Amino acid sequence: MREGRVTIKDIARELGVSPSTVSRALKDHPDISAETKKAVKELAEKYHYQPDAIALSLRSRQTRTIGVVIPEVVHHFFSSVISGIEDVAYHAGYQVMITQSNENYEREVRSIEALLNSRVDGILVSISKYTNHFNHLQKVLEEGVPLVFFDRACEEMEVDRVVVDDYFGAFRAVEHLIKMGCRRIAHFGSAQLLAIAQQRLHGYINALKEYDMKVDERLIIQCDTLPQALKMTGKVLDLSDPPDAIFAINDLTAAGAMKVIKERGLRIPEDIAIVGFTNGQIAHLTDPPLTSVEQHGYDMGREAARMLLDRLTRPNSDYPPKIKILKTRLDIKASSLRKK
Repeated sequence: MREGRVTIKDIARELGVSPSTVSRALKDHPDISAETKKAVKELAEKYHYQPDAIALSLRSRQTRTIGVVIPEVVHHFFSSVISGIEDVAYHAGYQVMITQSNENYEREVRSIEALLNSRVDGILVSISKYTNHFNHLQKVLEEGVPLVFFDRACEEMEVDRVVVDDYFGAFRAVEHLIKMGCRRIAHFGSAQLLAIAQQRLHGYINALKEYDMKVDERLIIQCDTLPQALKMTGKVLDLSDPPDAIFAINDLTAAGAMKVIKERGLRIPEDIAIVGFTNGQIAHLTDPPLTSVEQHGYDMGREAARMLLDRLTRPNSDYPPKIKILKTRLDIKASSLRKK
């Protein structure tokens, strides 16, 4: 037997049979005798034969690989989503290929191209906050590759998606701050290209209106990263009538705001209460612990992967796009609990 990777032809040559006989024997074909099957399988085991994955994929037109595009892997939320996706994919016999856009439209386009060139069977996408053209995503559908959005979806495309109830999550967060006695609540939000940013802003505004509170445009700030929070929090605190609470679009932004507030010598939550959105590891490590909206990243990943696998296992089924909305939960901690 030659050195290197053992092939079906090598096994066939040693046993004096045809390669097709070896192939059918490995698949337990009924036309192959039990004696031949036994000899083939013993030799395959002896030489640690492994099927050529590339050749198999070319024959089946499947690679058993799922592509994933996320904005940033550093966020606990997206790493939780990936865990959910990989658990479902692994048990179904699929590998996962992960790319990240780094919140950059051009990188997102290149990521999609790379996944299509790698012949992935399906793609899961959470779009960047600056994506406002979708030709690269339409191309996925045009090539017959199933596509599922998670968390951040393209509203213009009718495809499967898994999201959370961003509006009600934000509404409950702001309502909680109001019930804690807060009267000037700032919102650190994101670019309004994203539906999740729009929904969380609407939840914030409608909660204020529900309790007959004024919406102050000066307290609605585009601030959704740690560097921005470190810069913008001080500017908000320097207003002649600064806020007594902040509802941040994510936990990292909330943590940045907390850092600046404490450096100013202010108390949390007595002087300023804080609520974030994600409820990841950061929310449990801040001092005080951060009240946050639970976003269920792991569950979102599992649901998105199941949706995609359903499309892959039923390729000829033409059923309408599905939308799965996961309920959020406000996890109240010390950063917002004021004594009444």
